[in-house]
Amino acid sequence: MLRYCLSFVMTLAICNGYSQAQGSSPALIPIPVKMQTGTGIYHLKQQVSFSTNASSPEIDFIYQQLSGKLRTAAGISCTRTNQQVADIRFELVKPADKTIGREGYRLQVNEKGIQVAANEAAGFFYALQTLWQLMPAEIDSKTPVQSVNWTVPHTTITDHPRFGWRGLMLDVARHFFTKQQVMDFIDNMVKYKYNMLHLHLTDDQGWRIEIKSMPKLTEVGAWRAERTGRWGEFKKQSPEEPRTYGGFYTHEDIRELIHYAKQRFVTILPEIDIPGHSMAMLAAYPDLSCTPTPYQVNVGDRFMIWPGNGTFYGTIDNNLCPANEKVYEALDRIFTEAAQLFPYEYIHMGGDETYKGFWEKSEAITALMKREKLKDQHEVQSYFVKRVGRIIASKGKKMMGWDEIMEGGLAPGAGVMSWQGEKGGIEAAQLKHPVVMSPNTYTYVDLYQGDPLAEPPTYGMLRLKKTYEFNPVPKGVDSSYILGGQANLWSERLHTVRHAEYMLWPRGWAVAESVWSPVTAKNWNDFVKRTEIHFKRADMAETNYSRSMYDPIVAVQKVQDSLVQVSLSTEVDGLSIHYSFDEFYPDRFYPVYKQPLVFPAGASSLKIVSYRDGKQVGRQINLPLEELKKRIRK
Repeated sequence: MLRYCLSFVMTLAICNGYSQAQGSSPALIPIPVKMQTGTGIYHLKQQVSFSTNASSPEIDFIYQQLSGKLRTAAGISCTRTNQQVADIRFELVKPADKTIGREGYRLQVNEKGIQVAANEAAGFFYALQTLWQLMPAEIDSKTPVQSVNWTVPHTTITDHPRFGWRGLMLDVARHFFTKQQVMDFIDNMVKYKYNMLHLHLTDDQGWRIEIKSMPKLTEVGAWRAERTGRWGEFKKQSPEEPRTYGGFYTHEDIRELIHYAKQRFVTILPEIDIPGHSMAMLAAYPDLSCTPTPYQVNVGDRFMIWPGNGTFYGTIDNNLCPANEKVYEALDRIFTEAAQLFPYEYIHMGGDETYKGFWEKSEAITALMKREKLKDQHEVQSYFVKRVGRIIASKGKKMMGWDEIMEGGLAPGAGVMSWQGEKGGIEAAQLKHPVVMSPNTYTYVDLYQGDPLAEPPTYGMLRLKKTYEFNPVPKGVDSSYILGGQANLWSERLHTVRHAEYMLWPRGWAVAESVWSPVTAKNWNDFVKRTEIHFKRADMAETNYSRSMYDPIVAVQKVQDSLVQVSLSTEVDGLSIHYSFDEFYPDRFYPVYKQPLVFPAGASSLKIVSYRDGKQVGRQINLPLEELKKRIRK
């Protein structure tokens, strides 16, 4: 009897351990179109075989990715065989299965092994990303991990993307990221089935692409004096300061990046941001401005002023001059080289945030308006955009721009990237133009994701839950004109890769699910659970991320007798918020927040922290009374 009891207890413990390890369903991001989980698990042997009926360089690369990761993290050797029966089998479907399309796949794990079916190599690649997520988190380790039971749960998955454009924008102009850092960025984005890398290559703070016919663009425009601290509050660089901060990509660098991305089924979209955001270009060629003056690459000192209500003005003219024929000659040279380098059908010309106040004072612009019968400055910008569109078209490419390119009339055939909310994208789709949705209300991942008193300084607020609500197809819009969606990572305030990763993940996971998975499959609470598991995966990969989703949301208002009242809430369920007014940081033994709090007489700060099941999950946050009063005034 004792032996039976001990056996039963051991069996129960093993079952419980398996249940906790595997969970009720694999934690996949983005969630697949269809998934059925079995009750068993497949154990990977120390030596596994791989076979496929496909033959191509793409398949060879995917096999290298598979065998390399198994060897690095798990110490598992993978050998390729011509036999149909293998531990891991990739089967090219003939004739093609139209239900899964070009990038879709079918993945089955059972007692026989791992089988993948796809129409093209891209489907195999995305199935491989899913397979890694089915395995223990240690598979993402960069060094061998001992004592791991390398298993995959029995699972049947049918999956394909909702959109063909699943993009991330990386701003390499404000702060330069090296070629290797961009490659690392690509490796991280493909884990979540992104396939479009939008490189913001030029801006006021740097010109990052070599143009051999205009060497000063990089000799002058790629470099500035180094600054550390708060963006927008830096002092201007003096003439004698060394310009040592920056960098650029040579033609060979670009070719290497394109090849690296292509191997991973990523397309690179280049952006040359004009006519505004052009100070780095003007530093090299000042005669391209309507306001001739000595220019220098901006170091992060403030010259664009934003009073509020969406308005702005510039204290320096950072625009190219639409009335100057030399501008179009220069752009022809630039786009000639860009078109030769980048194989993608689109080139992004920016077009955003063009302050037109200096144009209004320009005699050349006045003469242009009279000659071309342009009634206002919006039509001046439209004249410029349309000419740029013709230049890009002459290179065999299509033009895309931010939604401001619609002002004064949209150029024929232009694609629109909608960033100022969804309005521009809706209007462009109604005009039957291709649209990429990247609204700042959902996908600007450089904004605050938690309380500003606990976050690195930026502007605006975008919590993870709001990002997860992103739907690239607004209500009432014909989806056939929506190419897809993307998240934008602007780098004004991002000095390092670690900071960039902190801002991007997990919000980048939320956008990935919005552009890949069916709307009906999305569920916020389930996404939170899966995100927590992916935190461990990021830890194993040494990728930084934010846990701000656990931090309380703080709302402040003034009540009677000028008292400050603070309301607290959470975007994640199941949290308890503990607080103190006594200058000591609270823990779980301090009071639990249940109703709005009023600062007691003499208290100078409120300190808060969130717990779940007795364990601290949020950060200790200090909320000084004087800072909270400022929020009321705003």
